[in-house]
Amino acid sequence: MPDETQKQGAPPNDPALMKSGSGLKLEPDLAEVQETSEVQNLEVSSATPVKEVEPAKGLIGTLKARWEAHVNANKQKQAAKKMSVSDAAGKVVGVKVTTDEKIDPKEREEILRAEKLFNEGLASIRDFIAPSSMDIQFNHITLSGVYVKTIYVFSYPRYLETNWLSPLINFDATMDIVQYVYPIDSAAIMKVLRRKVAQMQSSIRMDSEKGNVRDPGIETALEDAEQLRTELQRGQEKFFQFGMYITLYAKSQKDLSKAVKHVESLLGGKLVMTKSTELQTEQAFTSTLPIALDELEVHRNMNTSPLSSTFPFTSSTLTSNKGILYGINRHNDSLIIFDRFSLENANSVVFAKSGAGKSYSVKLEILRSLMVGTDVIIVDPENEYETLAHSVGGSYLNVSLTSDRRINPFDLPKPLHGDDVQPGDILRSNIINLQGLLRIMLGGLNPTEEALIDKALNDAYSVKGITMDMVDPGGIEPPTMEDLESVLSSMAGAELLVQRLQKFTSGTFGGLFNKPTNVDLSSGLMVFCIRDLEDDLRPIAMYIILNYIWTRVRSELKKRILVIDEAWTLIQHEDSAKFLHGLVKRARKYYLGVTTITQDVEDFVKSSYGKPIITNSSMQLLLKQSPSAIEPLSKIFNLTEGEKYLLLNSGIGQGLFFAGLQHVAIQTIASFTEDRIVTTNPEEVLNQQK
Repeated sequence: MPDETQKQGAPPNDPALMKSGSGLKLEPDLAEVQETSEVQNLEVSSATPVKEVEPAKGLIGTLKARWEAHVNANKQKQAAKKMSVSDAAGKVVGVKVTTDEKIDPKEREEILRAEKLFNEGLASIRDFIAPSSMDIQFNHITLSGVYVKTIYVFSYPRYLETNWLSPLINFDATMDIVQYVYPIDSAAIMKVLRRKVAQMQSSIRMDSEKGNVRDPGIETALEDAEQLRTELQRGQEKFFQFGMYITLYAKSQKDLSKAVKHVESLLGGKLVMTKSTELQTEQAFTSTLPIALDELEVHRNMNTSPLSSTFPFTSSTLTSNKGILYGINRHNDSLIIFDRFSLENANSVVFAKSGAGKSYSVKLEILRSLMVGTDVIIVDPENEYETLAHSVGGSYLNVSLTSDRRINPFDLPKPLHGDDVQPGDILRSNIINLQGLLRIMLGGLNPTEEALIDKALNDAYSVKGITMDMVDPGGIEPPTMEDLESVLSSMAGAELLVQRLQKFTSGTFGGLFNKPTNVDLSSGLMVFCIRDLEDDLRPIAMYIILNYIWTRVRSELKKRILVIDEAWTLIQHEDSAKFLHGLVKRARKYYLGVTTITQDVEDFVKSSYGKPIITNSSMQLLLKQSPSAIEPLSKIFNLTEGEKYLLLNSGIGQGLFFAGLQHVAIQTIASFTEDRIVTTNPEEVLNQQK
């Protein structure tokens, strides 16, 4: 390359640059003083004689010598004004060199030329982002081996639906989408519209006088123009010119052509017509760079309403830096990775019709939560989680009349470390829970029976040495259902209660709820199976199991998830529904997330406690729904028509995933090993057993 000084027309060894000048007046800028101080680091006193500078070769050397002589001369004349350099920023403070004469224009130009030459030798941000090569062809550009092509939109339909740009935003290709919006003065547009309206009205009148068939196109255009004039006059709309360009990138020309065709087909399906930038590839590429330079200038008229539909930030993503994988985002095939404990509360609800994949999705969440150290407790009504428990080394407890596993509903929790617990709080809370349990077991209680039960419960604990003045009664052996029966037998007016209670102590259901607890929650996964229980005992067993789990959760603070499958069985009874509602509301304090699963959406939603459970759950998973359940859900979750259609026509494992204020369409996926563990398909289970 030719030397920069030769480009400017000044030879590098110009004699004019070799002159030494005294009496020049120069006020150096910050960069020049810094460079001088760094290169020379001179400390010249007023008595130091001026040394003659030897001529140096080249433009930089000449300027350096002249500058050194000039500084020394000025220091002698000005009694050596001191320079102060900042240690942190390297800035020169209070430096001002003055002489009686100014630099002539030619010398100033030479100094600026030298500075420009020096700056060209420094690396800038442009050097880092610039491609190594650029090959401009008539229909594409090659940037460092990457093929680039730009298309532009030249026509739009009469109506643009909301979010029409979303398929393009979520299209799986590397692209840049650029939009140019030019506001237009409404007064100028009103004049144009007035003239256009007059022309169209004249055309319609002339066709009518000639007896010609009316032209629907002109009439439609007239209606649109009149409506736009009215809205512009009222200030409801503004007028703009809008240009949209799309630049696609690919590793090969074949992939580039394929991506361009897909984009053109995608937009063409919405009557948004595009064209390629033939013979304008460089201008088109420049127009899509983030420098706000529109060299294509392909614009179309738009008012505010259709322009608002081009809002580009419509991609639905739900990915965080921590958490577990829930599935794939059906909008853009991104991963849905989320930590439920990062929300306001860790509660979750799962609604789906039978066979939609709700248990499959929940099992995947359980399996992946165990991998990150979260304990999981499951209430299993249909023996669906046994394989999962055995696969991960968890505990599986089959609760039935013939089982040796027992849970004593009279167990008392230990107070949580750091809690401000008053004497009698733990006992009083457990007695209230036992009263709710006995209402379910005994088929309801009248006020008199409630009073008798309350006194009997207090007396049963007192017999064991547990009273209301104790802060931590957890270390004392609690009573059992048989102890309550004995206390009731000694009370007047409690004969009927004793007879009804004997069914669960010495009668048909005896032995299940009247023995000391022999269950341990120390393992990472604990499953309580109640499949073999009679239908009458299921609500009672679920109540007792949940109460036992709740007492253990309150005793030790640890990250846990409680899964309640077929929760509608609890919602059927007011006391159990009330207990579940209270559990959901208070779980956050004890680092517990409650997952409620049901397929009877209508019954759950209609319950007075069902809707509060939903509103107190920050995470929701809606899979395929029946037509009868979609309307109640749409009112609770404010579903759009498109979302309702998606839920009605979803496949297995497909639906909507809500996390706080965000929600996306989800597709649950599993690896081969995970699928073998969590599948509930009878055919696949039978094949595994073979």
